[in-house]
Amino acid sequence: MTLSMTPNNPYPTSRLAALRGLVPIRPLSQLEALRVAELQATRLLALSGIKAPAVPEAIIADMPKIEVRRVRPWPTAGCSEWAKSTWVIIVNAADIPARQRFTVAHEFKHILDGHFAPVLYPDTPIMSSYDRAEKVCDYFAGCLLVPKVWLVRAWVSGIQQPSALAHHFQVSQGAIETRLSQTGLVEPKPRCEFERPDATPGRYYRQSGMSIEPVIV
Repeated sequence: MTLSMTPNNPYPTSRLAALRGLVPIRPLSQLEALRVAELQATRLLALSGIKAPAVPEAIIADMPKIEVRRVRPWPTAGCSEWAKSTWVIIVNAADIPARQRFTVAHEFKHILDGHFAPVLYPDTPIMSSYDRAEKVCDYFAGCLLVPKVWLVRAWVSGIQQPSALAHHFQVSQGAIETRLSQTGLVEPKPRCEFERPDATPGRYYRQSGMSIEPVIV
């Protein structure tokens, strides 16, 4: 969610300019938009010299002209706005720390896109410009906090339980499960599959007509 963006305000640092310069200013397909978001996340980590988890919030919060404020109560996870020559990222202080970290990264992508967002993510027959931007910002946050290379490295080293990975990267378990699916380390669960509360944890079942069958995973 972005409260306001001021088109004529310059991005004040070379790091912001470098990240923003990776975006072609034209309508992007969703696949192109996701690739650009991942490229920006990877570049930010490289520029910051961060090579292992957990990614510190300071790589965003310590940039000149960027301020992170935690507010309670707040009606959403967060938002960003240009106020008095500073980009302000407002974060819901009532959220768990892992979600707050994700929100900071998500809102930073809104700042990178700025007033170009409607150009980059026009409406499509199946998705609004707003929804497209939100998905891209979520993807950027996931790529920044849980880069694919790091996730694969952790997985190969034996850290494979979502809860353990969430602790390793200091993100929510939901964010980890999404990244595991996005990176192909696990297959997305079909919508018709569910976990029965009376069954062994982690064992899923598929509804087939009137019968319920176990899914071999």
